Amino acid sequence: MQLRHDILVLVADGRKALFLRNEGDGVHPNLVVEHAEARINPADHEQKTDGPGSVANMMASPRSTVSEVDFHRLEEDRFAADIAAMLKERALANEFESLIIAAPPHTLGELRKHYHVEVADRLAGEIPKDLTGHPISEIEKALSAA
Repeated sequence: MQLRHDILVLVADGRKALFLRNEGDGVHPNLVVEHAEARINPADHEQKTDGPGSVANMMASPRSTVSEVDFHRLEEDRFAADIAAMLKERALANEFESLIIAAPPHTLGELRKHYHVEVADRLAGEIPKDLTGHPISEIEKALSAA
């Protein structure tokens, strides 16, 4: 993928987001961190106080377990919605002309649900890959190879 000069790159997962700007060119990218966001999101079992509930259901069995809410996943989805809102604000303020997003498939799906038309119009590419734990040099290589 060609990383044009001044393109905005979002590298995100459900807990961390890096907003990077290419200060290099398409041949020699030089991604520089503009902004970073992170949230503390403990594991699901650490956020719950009780076990799953149950409901009497005489048709199936005497007791049936109610499906549990995954609080960890809910917070990751909320984070993706918040990042999409930040992208909207930045697009409406004309802070970027073009955007590439790299995120794990689930996070990418959550972001897509919340894309504003201005963000979608500026989207140059999406990469369904988790790159948040990688150094900038590896992110540059992964994006260039995509």
